[in-house]
Amino acid sequence: MTAAVALGAPGRAVSFAVPTGNFGNVYAAHVARRMGLPIGELVIGTNRNDILARYFNHGEMTLGPVEPSLSPSMDIQVSSNFERLYFELAGREGDAVASAFRQFRATGSLPAQPALWREARTLFTAHRVGDEETSATIAATWGSTGELLDPHSAVAVAAGRAARRHPETPMIALACAHPAKFPEAVERAVGFRPAPPPRLAAALTRPERIHVLPNELAAVERFVRDRARVKQEAN
Repeated sequence: MTAAVALGAPGRAVSFAVPTGNFGNVYAAHVARRMGLPIGELVIGTNRNDILARYFNHGEMTLGPVEPSLSPSMDIQVSSNFERLYFELAGREGDAVASAFRQFRATGSLPAQPALWREARTLFTAHRVGDEETSATIAATWGSTGELLDPHSAVAVAAGRAARRHPETPMIALACAHPAKFPEAVERAVGFRPAPPPRLAAALTRPERIHVLPNELAAVERFVRDRARVKQEAN
């Protein structure tokens, strides 16, 4: 919302490119659009685990193996928040949605619903971004702007550039993590490891405190309650 207003909303439409595995953030943008935020396009960026891109581009949601990638937070095959959108598309018929997703879990394929898919394609665009394109986007963005992206943010940038339908509308690519969280992937792209933020760097040098508790709910509850009481008294 803040980014949209900064670019002129609600007086002008804006678009978003969102890196996603579990469909949560991009579905939240869809809800914001339903509430009145003038969003021109919602572009879904996936990595090689591209079940969402395959669905929106071809109408088939079929499970495959989870493959490790440079953007591990998106290494997902079952996008649980997609069921929320499907509920809308299916006319909020809970029994029909439950039946479809039972079949999905049992067979690995969501029943084909061409009418629902065609409506979904009016709401979202999707693009698959592989590891090579992710690295190239990190390198190109660094070289042209001096902005250092983490792999997930790079997926959003690449997807937004590749899949946007209306270039006259500003496209906001969601940045989801600090590049220092993925130093190996960033180094692979630009040749150096990003420095962590000062607070994170300080945390990495502080002593660790470990408490071993018995595998008992009461013990865990007691531990949390005692520590919470100590914190309250200190304040």
